[in-house]
Amino acid sequence: MTRSVYVTGIERGDGRQVVELGVMELLTRQVDRVGLFRPLAHDGPDPIYELLRSRYRLTQPAGSVFGLRYDEAADLQAEKGTDELVSRLVDRFHAVAREYEAVLVLGTDFADTGLPAELALNARMANEFGAAVLTVVGGNGQTAASVVAEVRNAHHAYASLGCEVIAMIANRVRGDAAHDAATALAGHLPEPVYVIPENPSLSAPTVAQVRSTLGAEVLLGDHAGLSRDVRNFVFGGAHLPKFLPALTEGCMVVTPGDRADLIVGSLAAHSAGSPPIAGLLLTLDALPGDETMALAARLAPGTPLLAVSDGSFPTAAELLSLQGKLTATTPRKAEMALGLFESHVDTGQLTDRISVVRSGRVTPMMFEHDLIERARADRRHVVLPEGAEERVLRAAEVLLRRHVCDLTLLGGETAVRKRAAELGIDLRLLGDGEVPDTSAACARIVDPETSPLRERFAELYAKLRAHRGVSYELAYDVVADVSYFGTLMVQEGLADGMVSGAVHSTAATIRPAFEVIKTKPEADVVSSVFFMCLADKVLAYGDCAVNPDPDAEQLADIAIQSAATAAQFGVEPRIAMLSYSTGSSGSGADVDKVREATALVRERRPDLLVEGPIQYDAAVEPSVARTKLPESEVAGQATVLIFPDLNTGNNTYKAVQRSAHAVAVGPVLQGLRKPVNDLSRGALVQDIVNTVAITAIQAQAAVRRPPRPTGPARATTAATTTSATSATSADHATDPQTREGDTSA
Repeated sequence: MTRSVYVTGIERGDGRQVVELGVMELLTRQVDRVGLFRPLAHDGPDPIYELLRSRYRLTQPAGSVFGLRYDEAADLQAEKGTDELVSRLVDRFHAVAREYEAVLVLGTDFADTGLPAELALNARMANEFGAAVLTVVGGNGQTAASVVAEVRNAHHAYASLGCEVIAMIANRVRGDAAHDAATALAGHLPEPVYVIPENPSLSAPTVAQVRSTLGAEVLLGDHAGLSRDVRNFVFGGAHLPKFLPALTEGCMVVTPGDRADLIVGSLAAHSAGSPPIAGLLLTLDALPGDETMALAARLAPGTPLLAVSDGSFPTAAELLSLQGKLTATTPRKAEMALGLFESHVDTGQLTDRISVVRSGRVTPMMFEHDLIERARADRRHVVLPEGAEERVLRAAEVLLRRHVCDLTLLGGETAVRKRAAELGIDLRLLGDGEVPDTSAACARIVDPETSPLRERFAELYAKLRAHRGVSYELAYDVVADVSYFGTLMVQEGLADGMVSGAVHSTAATIRPAFEVIKTKPEADVVSSVFFMCLADKVLAYGDCAVNPDPDAEQLADIAIQSAATAAQFGVEPRIAMLSYSTGSSGSGADVDKVREATALVRERRPDLLVEGPIQYDAAVEPSVARTKLPESEVAGQATVLIFPDLNTGNNTYKAVQRSAHAVAVGPVLQGLRKPVNDLSRGALVQDIVNTVAITAIQAQAAVRRPPRPTGPARATTAATTTSATSATSADHATDPQTREGDTSA
């Protein structure tokens, strides 16, 4: 039976889009197919619908999302009465509910609707739809006492009209009133009450919204610059020495276009990162000269420079009334809104109250949601060596806004801050000696070249590599490399894990881990898996990234490690040892290797379900499995697929990724004592976010894992490490690794 949630309010301006976004996030974690229904809508684009459709890849036809326009509803209600209006909307709602496992209903917005008794109409529709009600009360500018009174009144209004109220949310409550309101409301209503504080950045317009509102011309700036938040407006009229101290972080400078001194001075301050501004708005229909424009483009590439024909005063009047909006074009605001929602709403409790039965299917989105949620539940600290790389910075912003983990960014502090400023990215950076707020994720910048840790790490690395003739002087140079420095941070417990590879090769990323962190005592090799998120399930592919041609012992070890990794991330392991032959139908060295590896897995881990050698189609397709291996517990339903070599694995994962439009999450490295993970150099921002979340979850498990006895690991026939420049051509592939017998730290 479809479960529906009706998000409604009592007046306009409650900012409930944050709640609607948060509830959709919760629903899509639980079920594959979520429908959307807005009973009544205004003419023109619906920003929250466009955001939800874009973010959650909704395929629902737009025509079924909307019931009636407000003017149509008002005419129908006046002509035939409320019963006829509600009856027609109920029919349209059920047409949606029949097609989806859950439906999010967006209530009326109390803004120029022309409908009498709007609250009662929302209650009536929720009851007729059979939907649970989540009521949002706006607290902007109110005292704690008035917020408490509004919440109680709203609860009484909806409950007395027969609604099943599952929770109340007071939204946009100013900081000093939020805590007092939450304390006063705790336990005083039958349902939970959550208080979400006002976030000025969320209500700040973007540069693109300023441009759209004013009809401004874009003289300079790129898409990233136009997406920056405008947190304040600074109007320029004074001379430069008086003007510069007035600049604030994220401000938009508004000045006549002939003030070249203020234009150049503002951009120079931005370029230096003191402070980073959102952009400039030039008034009076005056444009800078060519030389000034050329200098502006060089000083702060990407920083928006807008121009309008009006004077500063009428422009200011429009700007000061401008409010930011959540739209499909403001994904950074969506991340901020979700972080705010998840920080102040008990999402586990609310999910239970919604009572949606979790789908048996696992979609890519559900898998990604689960990663974020698990990482947030026990926040870890991850080091990112490529601190000035744009994709890494954008991923860091998402991770911090969603409170996924704390971060250390490696690189020159000036370079990292300048690059973040150029991109308009807010990283919540901590200063030297600043104590982090444990309630919010935060980041630090560490420069390996100048860090006091460099000497300590040089001593440690020289000791670890003394048997290879590494002196302190050589080690001092080596540990200045960001990959080595980050790895040593993990080894020394100054970070819980590391993610790199956006601009570094796989060899450069994981060789320090081989040398410093080393393999677990029970592991023969370091290997990897990709989580392949198909339309309705998640499979684990191993090893598609590290070992070019594992022997039978190594292949068995890869299978056992991959099964453990799959189980750690919610995939029940059923192992298929892949080959070009199924069962006993083939022979030859390649098939014999897989057959021997399968026997070793059964010997070492009799509790695991494993089949091999087996062809891919027999492993995943039940109809083929019934013909080729009808008695197998794995054939046709394998979840962990082990490839015989890197060539097969890397090509297969890419073929499936592209042809089946699967989301490939990984590679996830396994076998190391502490988590270090590699990125493809073509990684997207979301790929980096997923990999960091996985690393954080691995770190959680490492903390909980009981200590194992140390000592020499099992003997292995791994090949000797070759030069880093001889890495294979696969995006993730690296050289055969050296497995050093000494695994002590």
